[in-house]
Amino acid sequence: MTATGQLHRAHRAPTRRRSISRGRALGALCAAVAAVLCVLVPGATPAAAHAALTGTDPAEGAVVQEAPRAVSLEFSEGVQLSDDAIRVLDPDGNDVTKGGSGHADGDASTATTALRPGLPDGTFTVVWKAVSADSHPISGAYTFSVGKPSETKVAVSEAGEDNGSATALYDTGRYVAYAGFVLLVGGGVFAGVCGGRGRVVRRVASGGWALLFASTVALLLLRGPYTGADFGLDSMRDVLETRPGTALLSRLLLLGAAAVVLAVLFGVYTRENAPGAKGARAKAGTSAGAGAGADEAADTGTGPDSGSGAAADAATGDDEARSRDLAIGLGLGGGVVAVGLAATWGMAEHASTGIQPWLAVPMTMAHLLAVAVWLGGLASLTLSLRLGPWVPSYVIRRFSRLALTSVTVLALTGLYQAWRGLGTWAALTDTTYGQLLLVKVGLVAVLVTAGWTSRRWTQRLAGSGLSARAEPAEEAAGAPLVHAAATAEAGGKGDAEAGSGTGPDRAAQLARQRAAVDATRARKERDADPVRRGLRQSVLVETVLAVVLLSVVTLLTGTQPGRAETEQAAAESAQQQPAGPVKVRIPYDTGGQGGAGTAEITVDPGRTGDNQLHIYLTDANNQLLNVPELRLSFTLEEKDVGPLDVTPTPVENGHWAATGVQLPMAGEWTLRMTVRTSPIDQVTEEKKLTIP
Repeated sequence: MTATGQLHRAHRAPTRRRSISRGRALGALCAAVAAVLCVLVPGATPAAAHAALTGTDPAEGAVVQEAPRAVSLEFSEGVQLSDDAIRVLDPDGNDVTKGGSGHADGDASTATTALRPGLPDGTFTVVWKAVSADSHPISGAYTFSVGKPSETKVAVSEAGEDNGSATALYDTGRYVAYAGFVLLVGGGVFAGVCGGRGRVVRRVASGGWALLFASTVALLLLRGPYTGADFGLDSMRDVLETRPGTALLSRLLLLGAAAVVLAVLFGVYTRENAPGAKGARAKAGTSAGAGAGADEAADTGTGPDSGSGAAADAATGDDEARSRDLAIGLGLGGGVVAVGLAATWGMAEHASTGIQPWLAVPMTMAHLLAVAVWLGGLASLTLSLRLGPWVPSYVIRRFSRLALTSVTVLALTGLYQAWRGLGTWAALTDTTYGQLLLVKVGLVAVLVTAGWTSRRWTQRLAGSGLSARAEPAEEAAGAPLVHAAATAEAGGKGDAEAGSGTGPDRAAQLARQRAAVDATRARKERDADPVRRGLRQSVLVETVLAVVLLSVVTLLTGTQPGRAETEQAAAESAQQQPAGPVKVRIPYDTGGQGGAGTAEITVDPGRTGDNQLHIYLTDANNQLLNVPELRLSFTLEEKDVGPLDVTPTPVENGHWAATGVQLPMAGEWTLRMTVRTSPIDQVTEEKKLTIP
């Protein structure tokens, strides 16, 4: 086989093996991401209600004697409403609302709608939907009755209307958006701060930009169907008037600025700071200065050295000033864009509602930026170590310090967010949010351990004397085209002079093949280095863990905080029907002979609507006692309801009863009892009782 054939074969074989290696590495990362999404996305069906329904009027299951004029709902936080946020359906399924839905007295945590007059008796179904202040849709349904319960044709699930396909697509878009943000910011910081500006890092940052842009457009289009509206221009206009819609639109505008930052970072700034670029410009300045010095020497009789030295110094100073100004501009512009992108999440989701939003929003933004710098930089380093040329050791050391700072910020902001989201220690284990938070903490602990291992490899790399080899090796592996061009030119001239008949194209091809062989040899030396091989494997483990962690973080942001879940559970418990009748004991003493005793009163079933009363009167010796008169009344003072008078009738010795006693709503009622034991001895006593 000729030497040319051997070079050609050596060029093709390493390229094929390198392509297979790169494909396997990228395939492994994509498979890890896909596996995590397949596991977590089905469980992310939307975040259980983020604004808890804390009260309704009429109450759930209530039986009222007169048809209400309106239906009102109360929530644990502010909600956004559409015109059809509340629908009230009669027993035949007809909508009996009058006008649209709105907030009661301008209170954003309420929802109300008016009802038509002259409603018939029977069971009515209230179907409601809203968007909580943290951008997540909530919905539900309940019933109440007028007069007495009846059969109804309405069959509405407890979760209200279903928009499962839109929800699944929207949740997937949220995952992709977080991944794009991490790669964009992390890749940009890795290039600008750590100095790793190779082709691999450029693709990471550009890919992150593309993912974030595409997912944001998709989220903007899906926002209407996600909240229960129809897909169309009308719903799009409504979306843009909401805080989540404004945040998504702002994100698109910021991505336009981010594209400019990336173009400058990986274009002008990379060329200005490329290895050998400053030296080449200084050499050019020296040559120009030498020419000018020669002309001056011809006129004045002096030597040209002074002119060339001054020109070189001036060129070096100009380069440093230009590079410094460009770095400052990139830092300021990129920082503003990154903070702005983080704000589109912080000001539109959990942090913007609940307690201390003035502190929670910047804390969330700092948390997101720290995640992006750490995990996005980790992805850039992993792919650079596996797919790119020799990564200089100073880049690895810089990222190691940056990752440590990011983890510190994550720990501080995470502690605050955990306290704010949980509220109590019990919520850490009793709520979905708390359980996911425990998983996140465990993953962070494992990831920090893996990072510490990588840091030890980095320290060994710094002390192994390999850093001196890093830059030349990288230049040797990364400059085959320059070498090829020079060789082609020289080869073309040599062939022409020798008359060998070999043209410049053939010489250029041979030069490129030699350059490929040199690059392959450099990569083999890199891969054979045990320190860098250990670092590469450790960083790969970190990256896989980071993918899982990012998925859990995304799922956590779509889960109802433990504090809100606890409040909702308490509200539902308060509205839950009791297991049995409500009983109270009221001591009394009319002051006459035999006038002391006790009344035991049972309210059955002890809930809103129709109830029965049974009253047993006993004397001081606990014997049933007949009295000439007994009257009762119920008053709900907080709602200004009552007194509702009840006149029981005697059933047998010491036993009185009343039927059809209507208690229209839940709350703490005051029961007043008037008992007369003789023509002149009478007393009125009262007792509090709670009707759920």
